[in-house]
Amino acid sequence: MANHHEHSHHHEHHLVPASLNKIFIFCIALNLLFVIIEAGVGFIYNSLGLLSDAGHNLSDVFSLLLALVAFRMAKLHATHHFTYGYKKATILISLANAMILLVAVGAILIESIYKLKNPEPVSGEAISWTAGIGILINGLTTWLLMRDRKKDLNVQGAFLHMMMDTLVSVGVVISGILISFTGWNWIDSIISLLIAAVILISTFGLLKESLFLSMDAVPASVHLETIQQEIEALPQVKSWHHLHIWGISTTENAATVHIVLNNIAEMETVKPRIKQIFSSAGISHSTIEFESASCQCHEQECS
Repeated sequence: MANHHEHSHHHEHHLVPASLNKIFIFCIALNLLFVIIEAGVGFIYNSLGLLSDAGHNLSDVFSLLLALVAFRMAKLHATHHFTYGYKKATILISLANAMILLVAVGAILIESIYKLKNPEPVSGEAISWTAGIGILINGLTTWLLMRDRKKDLNVQGAFLHMMMDTLVSVGVVISGILISFTGWNWIDSIISLLIAAVILISTFGLLKESLFLSMDAVPASVHLETIQQEIEALPQVKSWHHLHIWGISTTENAATVHIVLNNIAEMETVKPRIKQIFSSAGISHSTIEFESASCQCHEQECS
């Protein structure tokens, strides 16, 4: 029986550009300033729509801040205790961001239902002007994050949140206009409920992927069946088993696999081809164990 273990690290990582640090710092400062203004106007004019949107925007500020922390932690060097470094923190922070949004949705729903039962007069003009500023700020933030949204789950989450915020601000402007012309104050609560629904929908995908990655599921960007088919198509490969793929971070993936060869002497020929299969699938860290077909009858011992 021949059993060989090969471990490779491909450093073609989809790293988040350093320029994103400055972008995130700028977006955090800009959105925090708007949250203060929006919440102040909401309190003065008793607008639940503005207060709900301010609460959501505040959660987005925390999300942007946590994403910035994640980028910094991902760059920390590995230690004897954390041999992968602190890259997993990017996944945990992405999950935390999704949970923060869910808490925000719950708070908005409770307050909206209360205000529907106990409506109070609000200023449609104040709502429209304040939300109009929100469209500009949220739109600018969305545009700044658009280019790098596919490079990292945290960037994608921030982009989706800010894009949805832009749409929500449009909705708040519409509600302010309707209140000004109709005097129907209950529209403010209805808009708040719609805001909660939009947040919930936009958060579901982020929550699902973050939760799956935290449980070492195959990342959504990796097509497992394609990898299996490409390995099986190699003429030197008799069979394979113990194929595992998981996310080290929101930008890096790893894999392990046991390959049974017809002839163990072909190991050096097969190894780079399997590495290329993994690399093409976005897997930068791979551990490959080779086995000879002669030990198939003792497969459990070989593995």
